[in-house]
Amino acid sequence: MSQPVTSEFTDFVTGKLALVEEELARQAGADTPFVTEAANHIISAGGKRFRPLLVVICSQLGGQVSDRDLVRAAVVMELTHVASLYHDDVMDEATLRRGAESANQRWGNSVAIMVGDFLFARASETVAKLGTDFVELQAQTFARLVQGQIAETRGPLDGEDPLQHYLDVVADKTGSLIAAAAVFGGMVAGLPAETLQVLRRFGEEIGQVFQLADDLLDITSTRTGKTPGIDLREGVATLPVLLLRASADPADEPVKELLDADLSSDEALGRALAALRSSHVMDEARADIRARAERARAELSCLPGGPATDALAELCDEVVSRSS
Repeated sequence: MSQPVTSEFTDFVTGKLALVEEELARQAGADTPFVTEAANHIISAGGKRFRPLLVVICSQLGGQVSDRDLVRAAVVMELTHVASLYHDDVMDEATLRRGAESANQRWGNSVAIMVGDFLFARASETVAKLGTDFVELQAQTFARLVQGQIAETRGPLDGEDPLQHYLDVVADKTGSLIAAAAVFGGMVAGLPAETLQVLRRFGEEIGQVFQLADDLLDITSTRTGKTPGIDLREGVATLPVLLLRASADPADEPVKELLDADLSSDEALGRALAALRSSHVMDEARADIRARAERARAELSCLPGGPATDALAELCDEVVSRSS
């Protein structure tokens, strides 16, 4: 049974994340003011810093950890994530990122791609200082991330289940990097291989919960400042939509027709959102997210008790609450 996270542990984590933030800004520094500005564009916009958070928490499952290695590990994970966002925005032709103009919109696709490459290079330089085991895991993770992006761009092949295709993309694009963040924290702490495997499995599950809950927000909420219905309007099929498409219930046909209509007008989009929000697939999607979070929580029983494990259990609740 997990305990509430103490204020002392929360303050500890907050302090380490502040060090990570300082190093992220430093790593984005380049030889010219222009590249520095472009590289800082997404970093300075903030973000959830979920991956550095996992690195910090998981690093506290073992003995003493040096701030130098802890910060390096967290920075590698966040730089890899941020670099991928520059490339994602080019491929998605995005105009906004974290509420601000996207880099590709501001400076063009070529600059955005090269800035992403620059940040990947910074991540590679930093991970090399941690050792070959860290380099190997980051490379394997990057390979999965890229394959997930390619699969998303290609779409499901003929005969392939669209729902399973979507879940595989989520696992590769999001689950892989969040799992690596958990393992990086454990590696910094010198945890044994069997414990690292527990952290990997936990990270894979909670990473998918994180993305599935985020996708649900496109339909359910504006509390995060996210404009609802963007994915819907752009034809990006997320979990509730795919569950609806897979339904053979004739009662779902009117909702499908609304989703298939021209959603360029706010009125049409509003009708489609309202119909989807009242559909049974929303409860089914939330149930799937809760089940995945419980699978992640079950892995924690293999970890030593203490504030770090309690914090991981609390993360399970927090991530699920985003889909409510």
